Amino acid sequence: MILPTSTLRQIGDRIIDKSASPDDSAVREWLGPEAFRYWAELRNWIDESYPEVFAPDWLYGGKNRGWSLRYKKTKAFTTLVPEYRRFSAVVVMGGAEREKFEQRRYVWRPQLVKLYDEAKTYIDGKWLTLAISSADDLHDVSELLAMKRPSPSRG
Repeated sequence: MILPTSTLRQIGDRIIDKSASPDDSAVREWLGPEAFRYWAELRNWIDESYPEVFAPDWLYGGKNRGWSLRYKKTKAFTTLVPEYRRFSAVVVMGGAEREKFEQRRYVWRPQLVKLYDEAKTYIDGKWLTLAISSADDLHDVSELLAMKRPSPSRG
């Protein structure tokens, strides 16, 4: 049986069923084993680096944006976006973070610098959306987040 085109999932599709926020098993099934491993690693890194700082909450952004998992204390830390067979992390970089990024410009991977340079700057900062599909991508995101908010466990 061939499914109608509208029901075929494509890489990057969002979870759009608004009846309930996704649980771990739904996210695992949507992302697939490799992407879920990175998802779990990043979530564990945040929990270990920032113990009891964040209570992540699921947000539903409508049928185009679907579900995302936001980490926020007083200001946004990161938002994880589960997409079909991959996921992205959104990191908003305000003025202080952009200064720190520029000071280390030649230390970052060229792909990250290109993404940074091409990101539009809004009133609240540059919004970087980083697709996580390798250990290097995961490292970039954790370094950006550690630069944005130094970990109390590292102090």
